[in-house]
Amino acid sequence: MRFKIIFFTIGLIFLPTLVEAQCAMCRAVLESEGSEATAQGINDGIVYLMIFPYVLIGGIAFFIYRSFKKKKTSNS
Repeated sequence: MRFKIIFFTIGLIFLPTLVEAQCAMCRAVLESEGSEATAQGINDGIVYLMIFPYVLIGGIAFFIYRSFKKKKTSNS
């Protein structure tokens, strides 16, 4: 049960309703061009690329948790 609460909390932290992923320099350059579609496309690309490190770390943490849980149940 505690494991589900932790994942739910992490999900709420990393899934905000509005994500602004551009740095100040990228935003200034893209806004000066006047093309809102280009700025939105760059922002979406940055958010998309941010997903993979979190998925990898989450997968590794899951396998570590599962291996510790198997060791604990086999020792009991």
